[in-house]
Parts: sequence; structure tokens; C-alpha cells
Amino acid sequence: MRAAFYEANGPARVVLRVGEIETPNLGAGEVRVRLHTSGVDPSDVKSRGLRKLAFPRVIPHSDGAGVIEAVGAGVSESRVGERVWVWNGQWQRPFGTAAEFIVLPAEQAVRLPDNVSFEQGATLGIPAMTAFHAVELACANSNTTVLVSGGAGSVSQFAIQLAKARGATVITTISSPDKATAAGQAGADHCIDYKREDVGELVAEITGKRGVDAIIEMDLSANAKLIPAVLRPKGSVIVYGTGAEATVPAFFCLTNSVLLQFFLVYQLDPLQRDRAVTGITRALELGKIASRIGPTFSLTETAAAHEAVEQGTIGNVIVKMA
Repeated sequence: MRAAFYEANGPARVVLRVGEIETPNLGAGEVRVRLHTSGVDPSDVKSRGLRKLAFPRVIPHSDGAGVIEAVGAGVSESRVGERVWVWNGQWQRPFGTAAEFIVLPAEQAVRLPDNVSFEQGATLGIPAMTAFHAVELACANSNTTVLVSGGAGSVSQFAIQLAKARGATVITTISSPDKATAAGQAGADHCIDYKREDVGELVAEITGKRGVDAIIEMDLSANAKLIPAVLRPKGSVIVYGTGAEATVPAFFCLTNSVLLQFFLVYQLDPLQRDRAVTGITRALELGKIASRIGPTFSLTETAAAHEAVEQGTIGNVIVKMA
């Protein structure tokens, strides 16, 4: 099969290669998926560029979508031909979705609703599952106001839509008119340009000085200082990402009984994972969520796809198999 891979860390155009490698064999309880699309997430780029190589050869990317073409022992033959999206394709495994085929446990290939494209399917593993769990932890409902940081990001786009589907009022931070447009189209009620506006002042105005009930935070290290200005007493901060070590306003959090809740989407337990998969599937079938598709590349252009993510393009970056 053809695949993109690297055997050393470094810049995308230096270390990423595309070539023929052996098609993976099936084991018991596994499925082999002929991939149509592969989603490129920031964690994929960071792993290739910064993190120590865990395997001699890595096919990157955890997210993708395609069709099951074969099943291993213990998996129903009826699944052959099923359209699916996959999650954790390259989590603690050497071979991800930047390839024509992937073999993985059957439960990691989830039925893709007929009304959802393979491009959309390739955005569900990390972004949508992160967003779903974050919105659940935030207890978003019609009586809550949620602040979603970075409203044009791939996770934030889903978080805005899922919170709105639960009836919440959503405030989000953005840094440009284009990002404000993207956040607004996702359903955000209020967009605040954190580079040009006072976030705390505007949140106070929007909430009648009460503060938001929860923050869904993509980068705690960058935004922790905002917590006292925007969060109500006994509110919660749901953290799914941070750029580095964060300086937390501990005294404010202590005296206001603030809940700081961290989670890593790769490590959701089976119950949490099942809830996310079920919730995402239902939202897709009802047309409640959709990803914003950004630049799309061929498999031979995988290095350019990584560079697009590094440059912070708006929308999910997709690699399509020929």
C-alpha cells in the first residue's frame, strides 16, 4: 500500500516520505479499512516535529474515514462494506491513517452516517470527541453560559455547535474577522476579539456581571489569567489543551470554589468513549454538527498538509487518498 511516513523527527518536508510499504495483516477482533480521507490534527504535527520517536517508522494521523474491506475472527462479516470513521488510529501505535489502509480494533471503526462525507468523517476522532466530552463536563444546558476559547479552532467549532444544541449561550474568543465569521457560522452568540477588546469587560457586560458558568479551554497556559475576569464563583474550567506549564490564579480558584477539570481525549474510558460516539452519531444524523473543511491535499502532499496546520489555517486539514 502507499503511505506517508517518517523515520526521524524534523520539519515536514525533510522527514515525511511517501512510498510503498507492506499492507497490514488482520488479527482477531480487528477490521481493515480502505481509507478515503485522513485528518491532520495539531497533535500529529507536534508528534512529527517535536516528540521523541516511539517507533522506528511512523505513519502519522489518528483520524480518518473510509470503508471496511475485511474483518478478522470474531467480527461480523456484515461489517464488510460499511462506511466508517476511525479514532486513535496512531495513538500508541506506529501506523496511522496517512495510508491507503489501516488495521485496528473493530470498536475503533465507527459507522459513518450516510449523510456525512468522508471528509467530514476524518474530522471526528480528535476534534469532535474532545468537544463532546468537554461540553458534557461543562454541563452545558439552556440555563448556562459557556465561554469557548479560540472559536475558529477545529475542537472549538464542534464545542460551539454541541453547546448550542443543548441550549447554552455561547461566548467565544477570536483574533481576526475571518475567525469571527467562522465562529459565528458555528453558532456562537458573542465573539470577542481578545487582541483588540477587553475580554473580561465584555463578558461582564454580556452576563450582567455574573460571569460564565464554564470555560472550555484549549490553551490554559495562555489564558489562565482570564479566569478571574470571566468565571462566576463555583464555575468550572474544562481544560483539553495547554501550550506549556500554566500559572493558575490559585487563590481566586480556592476562594471561589472553582473546578479545574483536565482531560486527554486519547484516554477517555470506555463509557466516556461510548457516550461520545453515540452523541456524535446522533448529532450528525440530525444535522446538528458539521466540521469546517479547510485545505485538502493528496497523499503525496502530506508534508504541505502538515505545513498548513502549522500555519494555523482555518478549517480542518484533510489528506485524500487517490
